[in-house]
Amino acid sequence: MSSALSAASPRFLTDYETRILPRAGGYGRYNRVAVAFSWFPAFAVTLNLFSDVFFTLIPDTYRCEPDPTLLPPAFLRSNLSRQDYLNLTVPWEDGSGRSRCQLFRYPANASDVSGRGPRETVSCTQGWEYSSAAGLRSNFVTEWNLVCSNYWKIPLQHICFMTGWIVGYILLGTICDWLGRRRGFLLSVSLSALSGVAVCLSSSAVMFLLLRLCQGAVLAGVFLSAYIFRLELCDPPHRLMVAMVGGFFAVSAELLLPGVAVLCRDWPVLQAVATVPLLLLLPYWCCASLFPESPRWLLATDQIPRAKSSLREFAARNGACQQDEMYPGETLMSEIDSVYTEDCQPRFYSVLELRRTRVIWKNCLILSFTLFIGTGVQYCFTRNLHLHSSNFYFTYFLRVITGALACVFICLSVNHFGRRGMLLLSAIITGLSSLLLLALTQYLRGGLVLVLSVVGLLFSQALAMLSTFFASEVMPTVVRGGCLGLVLAAGCVGMAASSLMELQNNGGYFLHHVIFASFAVLSVLCIMLLPESKRKSLPDSLKEGESQRRPPLFLSRPDRDHLPLLCTRAPLSEYNPDNYSRLVSATRKMLTKDNLPYRISAASVPPLLSDSDTQNETQREVLS
Repeated sequence: MSSALSAASPRFLTDYETRILPRAGGYGRYNRVAVAFSWFPAFAVTLNLFSDVFFTLIPDTYRCEPDPTLLPPAFLRSNLSRQDYLNLTVPWEDGSGRSRCQLFRYPANASDVSGRGPRETVSCTQGWEYSSAAGLRSNFVTEWNLVCSNYWKIPLQHICFMTGWIVGYILLGTICDWLGRRRGFLLSVSLSALSGVAVCLSSSAVMFLLLRLCQGAVLAGVFLSAYIFRLELCDPPHRLMVAMVGGFFAVSAELLLPGVAVLCRDWPVLQAVATVPLLLLLPYWCCASLFPESPRWLLATDQIPRAKSSLREFAARNGACQQDEMYPGETLMSEIDSVYTEDCQPRFYSVLELRRTRVIWKNCLILSFTLFIGTGVQYCFTRNLHLHSSNFYFTYFLRVITGALACVFICLSVNHFGRRGMLLLSAIITGLSSLLLLALTQYLRGGLVLVLSVVGLLFSQALAMLSTFFASEVMPTVVRGGCLGLVLAAGCVGMAASSLMELQNNGGYFLHHVIFASFAVLSVLCIMLLPESKRKSLPDSLKEGESQRRPPLFLSRPDRDHLPLLCTRAPLSEYNPDNYSRLVSATRKMLTKDNLPYRISAASVPPLLSDSDTQNETQREVLS
């Protein structure tokens, strides 16, 4: 392998969960408090992410505001009712009611105001009249009249927002690997708070687009650094629970957002309210105990002095000094000193190291593909929901509820059946639902189409959540930020694909549906190449990441190749000859016992033979 793999961390780090974490307190009180504070960023980020839905929502009804200058001079509005006035100014369109983008213009010498004379249609000249958008009285659309010929700016805004997330995931994920989880988080929180305040002051559509792009980039760093941090503080039994609780925090933000929008009424107020949770995260700067640096990352990057200081703090706050073993913190430090040399220099990695790997790159590519499918195919299912009901709140809350059910499904199944198996099941059901809707929509009743859409939406969200969680478990610690950033960036590309369809007025929707349905079927074969991370330690070095292998699809027979006569069992011993510090610790404990298993006493009777006699006697025995 390459030099990057040969320079991996020593073997001592491969047993982080079994040798280091337990003596630092395990998943103790301090770890639980730090993890709990890492859930609040998920709420703040989700609130800002899905507020974009309300910012760009087009009102149900809108039409051109009548322009009196387009009417003949003989026209007197006071002589007509409002309905007659609209009949003379706004044209009708077959099947859709009054035109939303055109007005009548009469010749200057026209004298017939009955509407039967010569006239032509022109685009709106005085703006538009809007009904209230869902939750808001004014938003990005009504502020700058982004309808009719300017409609393309709405999907462009969403594409810019997703582009910011893509750049943020890749760039700030690498920064998390270089500067650390805490520094990357604090940098992202500070910039996201500033960008959130700046968005409130947007004075034009172009300025709003650029600021939302910047805000998306820094919000991605907040989410990514907090997600990695909480997983690296946990032991294997608690990793899934910790990740899914963060998902429930995100779901709660989505549920509260419509009510917040109704109370805010105007989009700058909603943006300001969504920025407040980010401002509340700024105290993490001055209180390091709320979001400490990950000791796992410090050890993986050979920052030994900082790692020892961090582990001492975790052990003290978790009460690890109250265990039976004498001086557990000092014993742990002596073990680290025995493995790492004093001149050990920190070593940092980037995603460019993946060029020299095979297994890590393959896992990253497959999980990026599954997350891309999980986020991109959701547009196909939500569009069927729009066709079933045009009510905005019906589609919105149904999508949020299916997201909550996806979290519950993952919590109940993944620890029992494994990550790879549930990812495979989610991909299969997502693909089948998409194919059935693609082939049989015109033959199915509305209720069956709704059921298939809900099922597909449920498992596509489970596919996306599980792909993110799976990627965080199989990527090595030294490049976990950059690799997970690549995976999440692929998911944002899938989310931006829906806006590309809207940019073309859904002209390529059928092709979009066919491509993602085919990809969902293809992902079933790719998932079989992934390893299984259930109840396993997180890989820390590139070498450990490369050593991950996929398990067989079917378990082999338990009695196969079982040779009892050749089985050897390592003898149980109180001493560990491979570890000097543990040997010293066991010796101390043995010497402090009152009742020793044996007693050494001095001989009270002098020897019968002198030294010379003893040597002669020994020579005789040898010769005989």
